Amino acid sequence: MPTSPERTPLARAFFDRPVLEIAPDLLGRTLVRATTDGPIELRLTEVEAYDGPNDPGSHAYRGRTDRNAVMFGPPGHAYVYFTYGMWHCLNLVCGPEGRPSGVLLRAGAVTAGADLARAHRPTSRKDSDLAQGPARLATALSVDRALNGADACAGGGPFRILTGTPPAPAAVRSGPRTGVGGDGADHPWRYWIDGDPTVSPYRAHTPRKRR
Repeated sequence: MPTSPERTPLARAFFDRPVLEIAPDLLGRTLVRATTDGPIELRLTEVEAYDGPNDPGSHAYRGRTDRNAVMFGPPGHAYVYFTYGMWHCLNLVCGPEGRPSGVLLRAGAVTAGADLARAHRPTSRKDSDLAQGPARLATALSVDRALNGADACAGGGPFRILTGTPPAPAAVRSGPRTGVGGDGADHPWRYWIDGDPTVSPYRAHTPRKRR
């Protein structure tokens, strides 16, 4: 049986482009997370672009480290990091190998496997907030550092990105990234689908106070 157009996996060439082209183009795509209990799928509704050496907000701005090494590898792989000692965040590596950039997956609407997502996030009050924000998204999909480096363009892995149903261009909005300060604070590299209830609220960067 032929695959329907919206169920067609995105090829690696999709991710082998400038990150500022890829980020808005990921909206409406379907992220499939294969777990031992079954698949979870969500439609991406909010993302943020991070442009490596050109971006003070990027983990790769100051060069390669053990933490960000995946960002310097081939496009189409998952970059998972741990933040604030509590949460994981899921990114997709973009651009040619050796030139680190990536897209943070900030929010999405769960379209399949909602029971599994609810089990991962039992404190969620409604399905629209299951993956409303990057930490919630990673938690709902049971993502941790063990999945860092997973290939989202190879069959049989924990992730797959499908063509999905991209929004009309007029429905795509952009603005400053959430929580980014310094020289990268004003970059309008956060993209979201206007009016979608799963999009997370914007929060400007708040400098940490030293004790």
